[in-house]
Amino acid sequence: MSGILYFVPTPIGNLEDMTFRAVRILKEVDYILCEDTRTSGILLKHYEISKPLKSYHLHNEHHSTQKVIDDLRDGMNIAIITDAGTPGISDPGYLLARAAAEVDLEMQCLPGPTAFVPALVVSGLPNNEFLFAGFLPQKKGRQTKLKQLAEEKKTIILYESPHKINTTLEQVREFFGEDTKASLSREISKKFEETKRGSIAELIEFSKTKTLKGEIVLIINNVI
Repeated sequence: MSGILYFVPTPIGNLEDMTFRAVRILKEVDYILCEDTRTSGILLKHYEISKPLKSYHLHNEHHSTQKVIDDLRDGMNIAIITDAGTPGISDPGYLLARAAAEVDLEMQCLPGPTAFVPALVVSGLPNNEFLFAGFLPQKKGRQTKLKQLAEEKKTIILYESPHKINTTLEQVREFFGEDTKASLSREISKKFEETKRGSIAELIEFSKTKTLKGEIVLIINNVI
């Protein structure tokens, strides 16, 4: 009998966001795939979880996936986690899910932390229909992607790093307009969690006045 592949969300900041079920599954599986064994090691130690950790990240997932599939076929139960959040959502996990689906292996994804959901809820912007775009392309295709998103009449959700947020906001102003309403959330679930709401122009001024830290979620109201 084949094993089960578990996608286990991990806290995006506050360790108390780990669910009882997530802890139990991580204690029961044969081994755990993770992005960074050092980062995940801290989490597992906190919850007294002692299981083998194997690196599975963007740079090795293409050649590591088949070994995981073989282990699942051999009856091993395996969990995949990331440094923070839900595996497969702007993090490693999609290739493994696709490979497991192609050979009809059982998969379970536990509900849990995902940065864009709380950011969207507290933005105060329309959330009945939205488009999650994750991280924009680094260079090639970036402006093309923004142009496409500007044509979508939905609330747009973007992820961005602190050192690129100023550039991204300037580009968003170019394609969406400076009066477009938006919300910027950072350090979600952490001590210095902060959400700034306003026009794109106002968010640009805000981001220039302070050094932002932590992963940023940008919500853009493109609904007409």
